Amino acid sequence: MSLLSIETLGLSIGGTGILRDVSLTVAPGEIVAITGESGSGKSMTALATMGLAPDRAATTGRILLDGTDILATPEAQLCAMRGREMGMVFQEPMTALNPVQTIGAQVAETIRIHENIPKAQARDRARAMLTRVGLPEDRFPLSRYPHELSGGQRQRVVIAMAIALRPKLLIADEPTTALDVTTQARILDLLRGLTEEFGMGLLMITHDLAVVADMADRIVVMQNGAVVETGATPDLLREMRHPYTRALFAASAHAVDLPPAPAPAPLLEVRGVHRSYRRPRRSLFGPRPEIQAVRDVSFTLNRGERLGLVGESGCGKSTLTRALLGLEPVQSGSITLGGAPVWTDRHPNLAVRRQMQVVFQDPYGSFNPRHRVSRLITEPFHLLPDPPQGAARDRKVAEALTAVGLAPKDARKYIHEFSGGQRQRIAIARALINDPALIVFDEAVSALDVSVRAQVLDLLADLCRQRPLSYLFISHDLSVVRTITDKVMVMQAGEIVEQGPTEQVFSAPRHPYTKALLAAAPQLPDLRTTAHAP
Repeated sequence: MSLLSIETLGLSIGGTGILRDVSLTVAPGEIVAITGESGSGKSMTALATMGLAPDRAATTGRILLDGTDILATPEAQLCAMRGREMGMVFQEPMTALNPVQTIGAQVAETIRIHENIPKAQARDRARAMLTRVGLPEDRFPLSRYPHELSGGQRQRVVIAMAIALRPKLLIADEPTTALDVTTQARILDLLRGLTEEFGMGLLMITHDLAVVADMADRIVVMQNGAVVETGATPDLLREMRHPYTRALFAASAHAVDLPPAPAPAPLLEVRGVHRSYRRPRRSLFGPRPEIQAVRDVSFTLNRGERLGLVGESGCGKSTLTRALLGLEPVQSGSITLGGAPVWTDRHPNLAVRRQMQVVFQDPYGSFNPRHRVSRLITEPFHLLPDPPQGAARDRKVAEALTAVGLAPKDARKYIHEFSGGQRQRIAIARALINDPALIVFDEAVSALDVSVRAQVLDLLADLCRQRPLSYLFISHDLSVVRTITDKVMVMQAGEIVEQGPTEQVFSAPRHPYTKALLAAAPQLPDLRTTAHAP
């Protein structure tokens, strides 16, 4: 018997079709994964299931949750069902949580909204639920705020809120996209265990096909608002009857043809860098303890070389990156770019800083939506003592857009007019426009679906052929790092525990932590042996 049954669901907004004849089922205790490219309709299907479709949306078909048609249920009744009958885990926990409320208060609030119980009792249940998701009070007091937790810990709080009343259905929308592989593995194990323990149905929305293959009992593949293929996971992976399914999984296993690395010529040199912090609150037992964020880190990045940096959340990657970019001083050690120090007397060397650029994870969040592309990608000009003006400026904009596969006319558009992959191309154009010596890619493809990710990685490979591009590629996706870098560094607890040629480190890891990272990463089955011939 099905817990959730979506029958020929259609959804349109202003006459534009978004979903077409979507049908799927989820049984109690079953994990069903919906996958597909951005814009395929995955998240809209999830929102419609929660009764959260846009106000202007026109719907057809039925969404039955334990016999109740969500589409025909009044909003007041849906509010009572959300949390008690169905829960949702969103992709970005920091935006799903209230930054000015403690984690204990937020979980307790979920309980009190649906049950008329005293605050103390709700708090006790919140404490028990947070312990159940791996946040015991002796280590994670209920008085903590979201910003005091790591990304994986915040996601556990969101899961605790979603399952506080043990709903029959849990929807997880890209729950591990921004997490490193070991944290991702823990979250996925938690979701799998809760599904078995509570007998919930789990509907998982994700573009990570390795996660799909590892987690799901059944897979639903969506394209352009419609289901193009569905089936039990081993059967679908073996047969892949639809061309789009084959193309999707082939893109996930996409290999990038990088040009050979040039002869060593040092560009970035890091020697014995140390960075520590004091905890923001005083301890009851003495002075505030010190956090060793980066400890005695040393490495060299050569000109034209692609260097990867991997490690868990909280290992020090972000702190090290800020120091490299001249955004945060270090207590000891040295950082030089082209032989010149990045820091002089604890002040950033602006002449060196203009030779570095960064591409962030979220291309939309890194742009001002009120400005046109021409202004957005010329922001680095403020670093130049004599920035180009007039026709020279327009020429630089056109060259940068052309280099990343966009048209010069796109300079007149706003950022909301582009897809996720196109926005990341614009972010790369912004990084290239000053012809920097070094570009830092900070999780630059983690939020992209597999086919768009493959296109962006191909673009980076093309740029490496066209210009002497050196970059530091920070990512939790080990398959991407293996594809796109010449050398890799593994960071744990503020230290570089292993580094070397990428293929050597991945094929024969020496450090136990590197082995644990590789073991935690979900793997796609070998498509050459499982895929149905086209």
